Amino acid sequence: MLLAMPIVISMLRGVNVGGRNQIKMDALRALYESLGLRDPQTHIQSGNVIFRTQARDLVRLARRIEVAIERRVGFRPCVIVRTASELRDVIARNPFAKRRGLDPRKLVVSFLVSDPGPEARDKVLRIKPDPEELRIDGRELYVYYPHGMGQSKLPPVLDRTLKTPATARNWNSVTRMLEMAEDMESG
Repeated sequence: MLLAMPIVISMLRGVNVGGRNQIKMDALRALYESLGLRDPQTHIQSGNVIFRTQARDLVRLARRIEVAIERRVGFRPCVIVRTASELRDVIARNPFAKRRGLDPRKLVVSFLVSDPGPEARDKVLRIKPDPEELRIDGRELYVYYPHGMGQSKLPPVLDRTLKTPATARNWNSVTRMLEMAEDMESG
């Protein structure tokens, strides 16, 4: 009996932002295929790739992808990975889920490479982000930006405080990536 290959979601940090670190999604899919990753699908232009893999060491897999991207296009983005199961858990743990009237475009999940540890978590929780609201849970930071993320001074403060690479996705993208992963699981 063949076991189904797990579905993995990878998110590249800082690609196709402000005209820098450009990579076309068809080239990115081809690169993933060249690494033996199966059925890669991309979601929007920010470097989200959903794929099948037999790899078990996802940290090592992320590094392989980073190196391959650097060799192919000349820059090395941080690659953050989650399994479909982990992404389901991220959605289930949404601390704002019961709140009415939240705009999902303004709810952002920052996916951290690793758990920042108790000291950094405590520092994040001491930040008074008004009007933004934030919650940290393991390797995810949930932030609601009522006026949008573009004008907020919070993101660079969070980067300095967390001391672990992260990439942010709005709630619509998070839920869409899970839908794509679940479609692959059922297909």
